[in-house]
Amino acid sequence: MKTDAKQHASGWIYLSRQNVVLQVPQIRAAVSATFQAERVFSSIARCFLVLFLFASPVFSQSNYGELHLEVTDPSGLGVTTAIRLVSEANQYDNTFATDDNGNVTAKRIPYGIYRIQIRHPGFADVSESIEIDSELPTKHTVKLALSPVRTSVTIKDSGTLINPDQASSINQIGSQMIQDRLSSLPGRSMQDLVNSQPGWLYEGNAVLHPRGSEYQTQFVVDGIPLTDNRSPSFGPEIEAEDVNSVSIYTAGFPAEYGRKMGGVVELNTFRDPQDGLHGQVVLSGGSFDTAGAFSRAQYVWGKNTLGFSASGGMTSHYLNPVVPENYTNTGTTGDFSAYFERDLTPSDRLVLSVRHELSRYEIPNEQLQQTAGQLQNAGNSETMGIISYSHIFSPDVVADFRGMVRDNSNDLYSNTLSTPIIAFQHNSFREAYFKGSVSIHHGRQEWKAGIESDNIFLHENFNDEITDPSQFDPGTPTTFSFPGSQPGLGARADLEQAAFVQDSIRLGKWTVSVGLRWDHYQLLVNQNAFSPRLTIGRYFQSADMVLHASYDRIFQTPSFENILLSNSPTVVVLDPLVLRLPVLPSHGDYYEVGLSKGLFQQIRLDINVFRRAVNNYADDDQLLNTGISFPIAFRKAILYGAEGKLELPHLGHLSGFVSYSYIVGNAWFPVTGGLFLGDDATSATTQLTGHFPDSQDQRNTLRLRFRYQLASRLWVAAVADYGSGLPFDFDGTYQQALAEYGQAVVDRINFARGRVRPSLSIDASAGANVYKTEHMSVQLQADCENLNNRLNVIDFGGLFSGNAIGPSRSYLLRLTTSF
Repeated sequence: MKTDAKQHASGWIYLSRQNVVLQVPQIRAAVSATFQAERVFSSIARCFLVLFLFASPVFSQSNYGELHLEVTDPSGLGVTTAIRLVSEANQYDNTFATDDNGNVTAKRIPYGIYRIQIRHPGFADVSESIEIDSELPTKHTVKLALSPVRTSVTIKDSGTLINPDQASSINQIGSQMIQDRLSSLPGRSMQDLVNSQPGWLYEGNAVLHPRGSEYQTQFVVDGIPLTDNRSPSFGPEIEAEDVNSVSIYTAGFPAEYGRKMGGVVELNTFRDPQDGLHGQVVLSGGSFDTAGAFSRAQYVWGKNTLGFSASGGMTSHYLNPVVPENYTNTGTTGDFSAYFERDLTPSDRLVLSVRHELSRYEIPNEQLQQTAGQLQNAGNSETMGIISYSHIFSPDVVADFRGMVRDNSNDLYSNTLSTPIIAFQHNSFREAYFKGSVSIHHGRQEWKAGIESDNIFLHENFNDEITDPSQFDPGTPTTFSFPGSQPGLGARADLEQAAFVQDSIRLGKWTVSVGLRWDHYQLLVNQNAFSPRLTIGRYFQSADMVLHASYDRIFQTPSFENILLSNSPTVVVLDPLVLRLPVLPSHGDYYEVGLSKGLFQQIRLDINVFRRAVNNYADDDQLLNTGISFPIAFRKAILYGAEGKLELPHLGHLSGFVSYSYIVGNAWFPVTGGLFLGDDATSATTQLTGHFPDSQDQRNTLRLRFRYQLASRLWVAAVADYGSGLPFDFDGTYQQALAEYGQAVVDRINFARGRVRPSLSIDASAGANVYKTEHMSVQLQADCENLNNRLNVIDFGGLFSGNAIGPSRSYLLRLTTSF
């Protein structure tokens, strides 16, 4: 049987087979006609931004700085004392000890307003405010005053709730919230923390979706961006216990961030140096045969810091099951990391780190697969090495260089009883990343410019055998192998380069951050783009409020999971009707306006309204009836909504937050990229107009957590999570759904509305400091999730198209020893 593949000058591909021709030029014409009008406004906006950029000297900042603090007595001699550094807005509260000369360095501090608190015998108490707003070290001297008469002074943390110079919305998660968080099942502790913030949603298996974006989240680990999918079914996790602080962006992105722009999650895994040996050991266990252990230690001597961490976990509820019976769902995880940091000179710092992570797990069965005896196992592993070097040229200039190499692999195995298909996969990639930047402080401006290069060498291998031909189109071959007899089809390099320039300008009560980024992407297509960024903030002191607005032009590269397979010419044998279109990068415009306001010097209110318009909107699909996903794209998507968060850092013994998110998302036909077989190929060429709900179009999401300190060593917390339900697309009948998933699941589906019914989980926690001395503490925490024992269906539509059920009522215990 002859197959003709023809390549158009535009890069679009159509296939003709058995005299069936898919008219791709029709799709192209429909897309082109609507893109023109949409480009007019964004082009004008970009022109104004570029003119502004080159009309003034510019660059900007990332989100972490450093404080060099000196404490002296009235005569100028150094004082050895304890210093408390607090920022309520950043959930930061840490205590440091000065050396014999009265000096101490606090590293990797999120930008914001901090309060320095010192109590030392014989001297008056100190409470001073300081702002950290630069990557360059901030130097500050505190001169203690003699206190001839001892008086009682109450030191408050007020004044650190609002950062007057913050021009965009950034959610911060501090070490205390990480420590007291609701316990998680293995593989998703960090994802659960991020998902607790407004604007973020889960689909099945802890896949994060910021403001409706599909697979467009990047984790920045100690300055290194990881742009692949980090959910449990795609990649090993970084344990929450291994993280010291988290900064989360969904708008107002610095120009140094690109490629995956749904949301950016900055993880800081380094601890502040304290002389000697310090660390933590965590033991946990509970429902679903869950058990875990984590340990970390750090030793500081002189100008050197050496640290390591290790963890392991197991559970019988690793992924979200497809049915309440939770068939075949065991999983194990492991992690090891080590780092060494040395201040070579007062101006030079070198950091080396290595990390290895792995997971092994089963793929959950539905009813028919379990009856047949199916067993599918999957796993992934990752080894990463990072080196960074920074040099301070002067008090106003610092350069930073970072490099990373990592190996990553993903595997899938099936037994002979698997139905309707036996699938095997072995994918891997090797990544080499480099970034160099320079930051310059000049007057009211903080400049930053840099370059980055990311080279990812992809290798894909897949084969299958159909065991139930009735579930596939006539003519589908019973076996398939990729890359088959052409090994070169399964190996290719994803080459991406970028350069950026950004600036933060402070003009009285105004803060303006502006940036420009250039990206180049080369894999299946070769594209480059300029992306201007702009954020503006205005502080109103009398109202203790910051108003801010931002515009982000984004260039998003396609997900590379199985992209070689889905775009290979070998897939034309899979069905008599096949459509292949190269997946192009997404281009979009993000807008946000919002405010941050302090209320009664005790409460922080954040409100944001946003709109995202994206062309070549990224989504994903599955190959045949396997768990092998690959990227696709639609003509455009428009997502808009609002978010609000009311945060109470401390009111007496009470702390916590309540947040609400409203999101509406729609995607427009036709498809503009991906692989489509059979009826899907026909629909792709005939459905040229109209729109449909984005798969993350959950209109209402409400979350709350409140913690109450019952006594000095005992606290309790209440947590609730409500979602109004995601849309779904199920091709089968009601009776088919009943046979595959059972009555309990079907009752949680509103077939008439095409939406999952609302979910609600009420959780509770309690913690006690069972032992505490100056050098050691032991805390026991008990968590109960889904106290209401509600069957919460997260997604519906089949195992490999998103069916997922949340955990039933369960408990976990966590014992933490810190020294």
